[in-house]
Amino acid sequence: MKIGFIGGGNMAGAIVKGVLSSGLCQMHEITVCDKNKEALLKYEGVHTSENNLDALLSDVVVLAVKPNILPLVLEEIKTHKTSAVFVSIAAGVKLSAMKEILGKKSKIVRVMPNTPALVGEGMTVLAQPDAAVSDEDFKKVRAIFDSVGKTEVLKEDMINTVTGISGSSPAYVYMMIEAMADAGVRDGLSRDIAYKLASQAVLGSAKMVLDTGINPAALKDMVCSPNGTTIEAVAELEKRGFRASIIEAIKKCNDKANKMG
Repeated sequence: MKIGFIGGGNMAGAIVKGVLSSGLCQMHEITVCDKNKEALLKYEGVHTSENNLDALLSDVVVLAVKPNILPLVLEEIKTHKTSAVFVSIAAGVKLSAMKEILGKKSKIVRVMPNTPALVGEGMTVLAQPDAAVSDEDFKKVRAIFDSVGKTEVLKEDMINTVTGISGSSPAYVYMMIEAMADAGVRDGLSRDIAYKLASQAVLGSAKMVLDTGINPAALKDMVCSPNGTTIEAVAELEKRGFRASIIEAIKKCNDKANKMG
């Protein structure tokens, strides 16, 4: 399968590395296009171009550009015939808006990935496609994101809702890891050890939820011994609005996605 990318930013880089690591594609089957020549320097071994139209020779074209740039890209490519399936990762931009430019018969799949695809642990939500996208085409698109992590398929009106939970959430998790490490450094740990301990704790905790199927609240209770150290930390987090702040942050993120659409 040949995959083209219009836009060479972080998300494109994560997907490229992921599909190569998984063996889904070979280097010669990938084309990355970006108007910014410097953005292409990191893509060693794959075909790169400053001409976006070169991506249209692929089976699947990932539109890896910002939402405000996407309409300009669609206008640029709309007059060029291609059998490619387009994949949009632009937050907030609805399928109907893209079809207004490319045409009702254009094959477009809207997805919300995240950057852990770079290490094969991505979480991607794909919107259910319309009739223009065949089952075979959709399988190709899903295979790309299956190769870099886990996928779910939901109705399109849920895509903005998952933006704050999986699409943007790695940023919040990195902030938490950084804060946990800072606490360790304050109490005498070296920075590298503090990052390792905090990161592995987050990784292991997430794996416990996924592998055991136990409710996170019950898993939390398993760690909180009566009159112990953990419950003291939990009480302090509750006092400072830890869970409420996360809920409100995700709501703000989703609201912004809706506004952008």
